[in-house]
Amino acid sequence: MIVALAGGVGAARFLQGLVRVVEPEDITVIVNTGDDVEFHGLHISPDVDIVLYTLAGIVDEEKGWGIKGDTFHCLEMLGLYGQETWFKLGDRDLATHIYRTMLLRQGLTLAEVTDRIRSALGVRVRVLPMSNEPVRTMILTDEGLMHFQEYLVKRGARDRVLEVRFEGVEEARPTPGVLEAIEEAEGVVVCPSNPIVSIGTILAVRGVRKALRRTAATVVGISPIVGGKPVKGPADKLMEGLGLEVSAYGVAQLYQDFLDWFVIDEVDGRLKERIEDLGIKVVVTNTIMRTLEDKVRLAELVVDLIRGQ
Repeated sequence: MIVALAGGVGAARFLQGLVRVVEPEDITVIVNTGDDVEFHGLHISPDVDIVLYTLAGIVDEEKGWGIKGDTFHCLEMLGLYGQETWFKLGDRDLATHIYRTMLLRQGLTLAEVTDRIRSALGVRVRVLPMSNEPVRTMILTDEGLMHFQEYLVKRGARDRVLEVRFEGVEEARPTPGVLEAIEEAEGVVVCPSNPIVSIGTILAVRGVRKALRRTAATVVGISPIVGGKPVKGPADKLMEGLGLEVSAYGVAQLYQDFLDWFVIDEVDGRLKERIEDLGIKVVVTNTIMRTLEDKVRLAELVVDLIRGQ
């Protein structure tokens, strides 16, 4: 079994390649839920939905999120009623959030709900939210404390970051099966996701980091930072705000206690020796996933590292 730690868009794109290299039923994806938010009374799990929509083949490929061809009539009507519309929820996407919220109110756990959605969408990969308990990623900025979605979507990540907080993480337990999957895996992949608010949130859940250090599996990370910039998202602003080096090396430092291999882009080849000095083996390749062929090639490389080929 291959286990992947995943955020949103970057992870989903990598998983598109991985399911063509490994049987989907042999893959477990542990997904960040620190970005979850309640909007218009609905429970929204952005990273879970991006992963599910992508693996189901219905994601809007251009944006990397949402459902392709979706309309926004409901959101437009909510705007007419004076409600906030900055969080872009399409009409078909809203059906997912209505269904999720309905099941949660019936007493199902987030993992149980996620599995029902996965099954309905025809996704064969096992998808586990990192925890059934709520964890909220909060960003302290020079404009005050705000939820990550407000920082990123509503305010366009323009505020200076002073601190990142994972509210509720002390009480949160890993979803049943998460620690066992890591400890029993053939290999673990840390997807090219935001190291602070995607992967970092998963690592903050009790026992996860310890399981990664303890597992006999080969742990391979893929850098989300290429040439000193994130491929997508505000990782650079978050890392800068926390005093971290915005580079593949800076990401490697965050993972150095459990990583066996780190895959970095060709433009960062000069960082290879610095990262290896951390005790991590490094592979330099093209990590930009523009085409399906790029995704498959990167997945093949990672699986070869896991299997010692």
